[in-house]
Amino acid sequence: QVQLVESGGGLVPAGGSLRLSCVASGIILSRNTMRWYRQAPGNQREWVATITTLRSTNYTNSVKGRFTISRDNAKNTMFLQMNSLKPEDTAVYYCNADNPILNMSYWGQGTQVTVSS
Repeated sequence: QVQLVESGGGLVPAGGSLRLSCVASGIILSRNTMRWYRQAPGNQREWVATITTLRSTNYTNSVKGRFTISRDNAKNTMFLQMNSLKPEDTAVYYCNADNPILNMSYWGQGTQVTVSS
């Protein structure tokens, strides 16, 4: 059974930092394209960042230079380091594992990030 479990969310003041983790079981993260998404109240879920199997990374414009996505293969864990947080970063953050070869996509349950102004 595949499980993705996010953690590391919380309440921080504007300008603060958080590090989100996504621990995987049942799949090998390095064999999947991994992404972080977020969903704010009343909004659609939006893509935040991607790390490919070759560790290529990409970010939505609003987080470039502030967020860093990474992966620890030994721990089968993905991270999102979030610095210089803004109130508009407030959302539930979800990790996603996507394997187009197997045509499978998996989601975690989400972790709440709240940035106070």
